[in-house]
Amino acid sequence: MADEPLVLGIETSCDETGVGIVRGTTLLADAVASSVDTHARFGGVVPEIASRAHLEAMVPTIERALKDAGVSARDLDGIAVTAGPGLAGALLVGVSAAKAYAYALNKPLYGVNHLASHICVDQLEHGPLPEPTMALLVSGGHSSLLLAPDITSDVRPLGATIDDAAGEAFDKIARVLDLGFPGGPVIDRLAREGDPKAIAFPRGLTGSRDPAYDFSFSGLKTSVARWIEAKRAAGEEVPVRDVAASFQEAVVDVLTRKAVRACKDEGVDHLMIGGGVAANSRLRALAQERCERAGIRLRVPRPGLCTDNGAMVAALGAEMVARNRPASDWELSADSSLPVTDPHVPGTRHDHGHTHDHDHVHEISKDNLYS
Repeated sequence: MADEPLVLGIETSCDETGVGIVRGTTLLADAVASSVDTHARFGGVVPEIASRAHLEAMVPTIERALKDAGVSARDLDGIAVTAGPGLAGALLVGVSAAKAYAYALNKPLYGVNHLASHICVDQLEHGPLPEPTMALLVSGGHSSLLLAPDITSDVRPLGATIDDAAGEAFDKIARVLDLGFPGGPVIDRLAREGDPKAIAFPRGLTGSRDPAYDFSFSGLKTSVARWIEAKRAAGEEVPVRDVAASFQEAVVDVLTRKAVRACKDEGVDHLMIGGGVAANSRLRALAQERCERAGIRLRVPRPGLCTDNGAMVAALGAEMVARNRPASDWELSADSSLPVTDPHVPGTRHDHGHTHDHDHVHEISKDNLYS
């Protein structure tokens, strides 16, 4: 284990300031500072507020992770950071912090993809990923089916949402039902007490001529909202638990149906599910049921590793180091629309073990910071 790469990962793509430390595929620390409560009164994430929260939380969260892991910053073999996709301002805070720490410590820097990180985090719980890996990623910003022959260099999109992502639909329906933000956890909780067959909500893009692996939840969202509005207009009480259960069932039915189909079509005997919506209890249960029926092994990280976190970034960073992938340039920048086909943003810097010509300018500050 001592020979495995020790990597710190920084995640700031949205409203979570996540810092994780892993050694190989072993999780040593997973520190998170969330600003979700600050955004709740606005009914969604406010980018400028998220960026400011990251600025305030960054250094304390890194220090907490190092303490939890029982390691020194000087012991690190590399620093990984989410370079995209995500909110531009939020990403920039994380990238800037990672560059500063990597430069001061003279460590290699790895700018990695947020979506690929969501796949790689499963290694921390269930061991090395099979190759290829079939992954269903579902969150507030993404609903994607991905095939990854090599998580560090080859990730292929099979399908994605053409409008609202699954998590976004959960938040919007929760808002219509006056359930607050974020909507996923409360709908999941209420749905357990409701009837998933009470209301026949539509299943988007499931017709014979529709794209096999793409998703659409905008029509479902509109259908649910109109159903609720009609009930209220008629002066009738809205059966919140039945609405939650029926809406949730429509979402997870489509997600799991398409994911299992992709596994069969591609000849892959396992399925990994990641992203914040992967914490949904009904999605996990239905996926398990359908995978068992199809002879597919299901891999889903524990809920705490499904939401955005630094551990997933560190996991992918450690894999980059282990496979000798090139580190990123110092000119690494945040890319809010970084495609999933780019698991990491490589560079041309190959002097990881050497001091840079201009490092002497900062030698005193380095000693002060990390002695």
